[in-house]
Amino acid sequence: MPSPSDHPHGASAERPGGRRPGRFAMLKRSFRHRNYRLFFAGQLVSLIGTWMQWVAQSWLVYRLTDSAALLGLVGFAAQIPILLLSPIGGAVADGFSRHRILLLTQSISMLLALCLAVLTLSGQIMIWELFVLAVLLGVVNAFDVPTRQAFVVELVDREDLSNAIALNSSMFNGARLVGPALAGLTVAAVGEGWCFLFNAASFLAVLAALLTMRLPAQSPRRATGKVMTQALDGLTYVISTGPIRLLLSLLGLFSLVGMSYVVLMPIFADHILKGGPLALGVLMSSAGLGALLGALTLAMRRGLENISAWIANGALAFGSGLCLFAWSTNFWLSVVILIGVGYAMMVQMASTNTLVQAMVPDIYRGRAMAAYSMMFLGMAPIGALLAGMAAENLSAPVAVSSGGGICVVAALLFRSRLPRLREDARRLVRAQAIAGEP
Repeated sequence: MPSPSDHPHGASAERPGGRRPGRFAMLKRSFRHRNYRLFFAGQLVSLIGTWMQWVAQSWLVYRLTDSAALLGLVGFAAQIPILLLSPIGGAVADGFSRHRILLLTQSISMLLALCLAVLTLSGQIMIWELFVLAVLLGVVNAFDVPTRQAFVVELVDREDLSNAIALNSSMFNGARLVGPALAGLTVAAVGEGWCFLFNAASFLAVLAALLTMRLPAQSPRRATGKVMTQALDGLTYVISTGPIRLLLSLLGLFSLVGMSYVVLMPIFADHILKGGPLALGVLMSSAGLGALLGALTLAMRRGLENISAWIANGALAFGSGLCLFAWSTNFWLSVVILIGVGYAMMVQMASTNTLVQAMVPDIYRGRAMAAYSMMFLGMAPIGALLAGMAAENLSAPVAVSSGGGICVVAALLFRSRLPRLREDARRLVRAQAIAGEP
């Protein structure tokens, strides 16, 4: 862990004289740590490229096939490895150097993006090749995502962990704001292949950041048993810990029936709202803007105060927003609704991440983040597949509004469990010495 001498203000959360820092100071406090600044900058550039590739790939699939079902299938192929392999990825993150794992996963991701760029720019890309590359990237992400989530605790002091998680979400959604807009402009001007090429180049930033970090000397992390045994032990811990099980169950359901609206966005942009790739970029950026605002709101919060209520309210607003978006036929009204949807989604997702990390002991952190990844990202491919089939046989508005309605019901049920959740969560948080009450 970085020492207090790594930043000018030490470990104290208060200013000299006992005054508590203002909200802007709270917002940026993780930037006191040099390693976190490097991580943030490198990931921001890389994630802009990732979002450009995601939007361009969706448009490419839709342009080549004109099929909602195939849109869902490609989304399924890209993320199902996360559901199946994340427990192993989490066990690896808890057993080996997270820094070295990230160097490897980011390098492989760069090569996969380069392959996609070359195939597309040469005019030889075929739908089966998109499927293969999507699956391979999903396998890499099954190891990369839980490792990246768990690596944050090595970059900041524990008291800054909740702020770092919220800033990571801000970074992700700042990229989500910029990337789709750039992708829309690029696809309209020169085609999808240049988005894939930019993404490949963007990985150089995160690799440079990782290589220039000055990490403190640590005892080598060694797996204490077989990887599969450790993976199963991590899943057992998550399932047997009531608050974590409840939080991740809600997140998984929302990923399954709610987040699939993103997969169907090309249909809304083209057929329903009568736009094209530029409209798709604006719609995706609108949700990203809302999510960025939500993440910044969370970054200015102090500790874990009332965070479980934020999760419940964010979940309810997210489901309600999806129902409104599904039946909007006005482009700018849809943009406004998606800002609210993105805000609510981020409040729920990042608050869940923060509370889970505050409750989990370090020895299970990678595996707990693997379970988080399984629910947030791993359930999405199944949702994408179901949404694509529903949109093909019924309509995109029916598919999205049905998912939104299920989210509303689940949010109300979750709110009824808040008193018990708070009681159990406080006990776990106090055991990890994190400030604040959930």
